[in-house]
Amino acid sequence: MTSSRKTSRWRAAVWRLESQRRCGRVVAWLRVTVATRTAVSGGVGRDLLIYRMLRYPYFCRIYKKFLSCWLESGVFNLGVWPKKIHATAERYNEIQEQEDQTGAQELRRSQDRDSEAMTKLHIPVMVDEVVHCLAPQKGQFFLDMTFGSGGHTKAILQKESDIILYALDRDPTAYAIAEQLSEVYPKQIRALLGQFSQAEALLMKAGVQPGTLDGVLLDLGCSSMQLDSPERGFSLRKDGPLDMRMDGGRYPDMPTAADVVNALDQHALASILRAYGEEKHAKKIASAIVQARSIYPITRTQQLASIVAGAFPPSAIYARKDLLQRSTHIATKTFQAFRIFVNNELNELYTGLKTAQKFLRPGGRLVALSFHSLEDRIIKRFLLGISMTERFNLSARQKVIQKSQLGSSLENKEGISTGKAPLMWKLLHKKVLTPEDQDVQDNPRGRSAKLRAAIKL
Repeated sequence: MTSSRKTSRWRAAVWRLESQRRCGRVVAWLRVTVATRTAVSGGVGRDLLIYRMLRYPYFCRIYKKFLSCWLESGVFNLGVWPKKIHATAERYNEIQEQEDQTGAQELRRSQDRDSEAMTKLHIPVMVDEVVHCLAPQKGQFFLDMTFGSGGHTKAILQKESDIILYALDRDPTAYAIAEQLSEVYPKQIRALLGQFSQAEALLMKAGVQPGTLDGVLLDLGCSSMQLDSPERGFSLRKDGPLDMRMDGGRYPDMPTAADVVNALDQHALASILRAYGEEKHAKKIASAIVQARSIYPITRTQQLASIVAGAFPPSAIYARKDLLQRSTHIATKTFQAFRIFVNNELNELYTGLKTAQKFLRPGGRLVALSFHSLEDRIIKRFLLGISMTERFNLSARQKVIQKSQLGSSLENKEGISTGKAPLMWKLLHKKVLTPEDQDVQDNPRGRSAKLRAAIKL
């Protein structure tokens, strides 16, 4: 047996053990997560309605399937695909060299445009609109559910300082900033550390009763602090460990993005990319990830970005444009998808909206900032009282059929569900608010922000 073959078999054995460890870690987390969320939400139906809306296969399907796909013959059997794997690796190297030549200049230009915003780091989005919608007044109580670096909180306090504001964030770094700010505003700020799903218990522990808050703010997505910290693993611009956990190291057993990309099978990876990244090339990217990880584990952000780029011709790597018509990397949606999945962001958002509704008084105001269509869709449906499982964009014919069904149900006194819940909110604006042109120039990262505000009835 040659030395190269011995080395290959040794690497395969080591990688098999490492992959089994990652599989067990992800499976254990998924099982606990499903049980916990079922208990919190009051039933499996409520807990999974977000995933039905997104046509995402439920957690239980995933962990039942990927174990058999991985632990039988899957990617561990390197003898099945030796030519294909090594050819793919060579192609990655060739494309990486071409990418360095053709895409580096484009990336530098894009980074230069953002350099001014990145040096400022923490620029809150649509501050004036947020403060105007919340309309703080003397003696009121507010909850900032996404404190971040405190930009919106400071603006609210500048508008009206004689208030009490609860600053919640799941990121320990943001919580530390909130505690520091509470020393400056000891009578106004109460720092809370936790996720949206933990907000109710934290508020009750802090002495806040349901129906007593005057305003709640949600500024969703990833903060500049997280994006600009390579060790957090959120951005593909700077190399770092493939982590993406917004909670940092608070929950060591919680899988990282590296655990997910190295443990789930190709079908599950494609489902995540399609559901959470709205990536039309989900199957191609998932296949590239599975092939690459059979050679070496995927543990770094730029490593994952290079693998995704290797699945496309060099001309397509920077072909996509953002709202400012700037070139974006082909792996941007992939990073978004894994970040949302790792942090369970959509379920957390829905739970946060229900918590806000519970703790707001009648006449209290909810302001929500979202940065992609998945978040905005959930917020819009929630405020309009539309079930997450109901089709929203109905044709004229479907609307007529729905009305006729509703009329017949009233005549027969038999309730036929139309997916419409009792109206609980009055919208402050008929249409969604977006940043002004000057705001986008000052803070390009807020270009895709959408603001929805409503008053609780």
